[in-house]
Amino acid sequence: MLETVIYIAGALIFFGLVMASVALHEVGHLLPAKLFNVKTTQYFVGFGRTLWSRRKGETEYGIKAIPLGGYVRMIGMYPPSKERPNQVRATRTGIFQSVADQARAAEWEEIRPEDDGRLLFQKKWWQKLIIMAGGPMMNVLLAFAILLGVTATFGVYRETLTVSRVDECIRPLDAPAAACSPNDPKTPAFQAGLRTGDQIVSFNGVPIESWGQLQQAIRANLDHQAKIIVLRDGQQVELKPVNTALNGVRDEWDPSKIIQQGFLGVTPEADRERGGPVTVLNDMWELTQRTGYLLLQFPVKVFNVARDLVTGKPRDLYGPMSIVGASRVAGEIASTDQVPVADKLAALALTLGNVNLFLALFNLVPLLPMDGGHIAGALYEAVKRALARLFRRPDPGHVDTARMLPVAWAVGIVVALSGAVLIIADIFDPIRLFG
Repeated sequence: MLETVIYIAGALIFFGLVMASVALHEVGHLLPAKLFNVKTTQYFVGFGRTLWSRRKGETEYGIKAIPLGGYVRMIGMYPPSKERPNQVRATRTGIFQSVADQARAAEWEEIRPEDDGRLLFQKKWWQKLIIMAGGPMMNVLLAFAILLGVTATFGVYRETLTVSRVDECIRPLDAPAAACSPNDPKTPAFQAGLRTGDQIVSFNGVPIESWGQLQQAIRANLDHQAKIIVLRDGQQVELKPVNTALNGVRDEWDPSKIIQQGFLGVTPEADRERGGPVTVLNDMWELTQRTGYLLLQFPVKVFNVARDLVTGKPRDLYGPMSIVGASRVAGEIASTDQVPVADKLAALALTLGNVNLFLALFNLVPLLPMDGGHIAGALYEAVKRALARLFRRPDPGHVDTARMLPVAWAVGIVVALSGAVLIIADIFDPIRLFG
């Protein structure tokens, strides 16, 4: 009973912290909008029916019923039509133009003459850039602060070059643990004579400084000869040369994939190490690269989740999850008795930091309606105007982002459907860390 209470409390607290991160994301848009005197009428956390709101000045602040996001409403997102500046109707036809004009007309119904100069599209490109980038940058700052807090105080577990376990036989990656049979092939590590406690210092004549470097060297070696030197009882020992084996290993960039690469058969020790801002920035950069790679495959990953849910295939531990799934994982971490309390708190904080970095990167995707789409529009406007000045051409004016609304709707539908699929999967077939 107590474990269930802790699980629910951990999940709810984590969910609340993620929503606080979303609220601060929107503050990242709101503050520069106010600074640059953009007319801002609403700041809301959530969507749907309004649960609570209060007006301060021209802006209504509030909370809505569906806690899955937030928004800041800034007036004047779309510039007037070049064909009809008074916004009655465009002279051209076509679905893209029609959608753009309808959105433009709907927005301009509430624009008043006194709003001139305060509309978002009227602001300088760099001001629009700061306003739209403010949200993701808020999440980046939150991620940095949270990760630095954990790294500098408690520390982060990192794999070292000290061997904690030597596998005796080669088995498929996901095979259940079992004793080796006489017919099982021996691992290269076992054949070379590696022992628990050995510290690997050289691989094929190349000094090794980190587990990541060693792992890449082993994988790239495929099934070729490997000469290994270890530090054992204070002395360097050259082990018997062996060939690394080809075996299934998790892809470095996409752990969901199993690929055939070089395999040695050792497990490293993990030590808790503290670090400062540079260490955290390096960790964030590495995570950014991996997340960017996985974002390119996001639609395929979501499709795989849906397919596995329908066919009953076990959930991919490394697949995407929604905020519901992340909260369930947080609840599982909070309630388990397999992890010390201090490690639980650090793991939950690291998860929250990683979620904030993901929110930033996801919102920086250069497609409307994401913040990155508006950022791309501001940069495009800057380039167009700079080229016009360079070649002494007339000012091309503001970029008409309204014409990209069909794309924005398509992307919005994909994001909404993806979110629904992941939430359903996280409810009925959640990712479990502890069995």
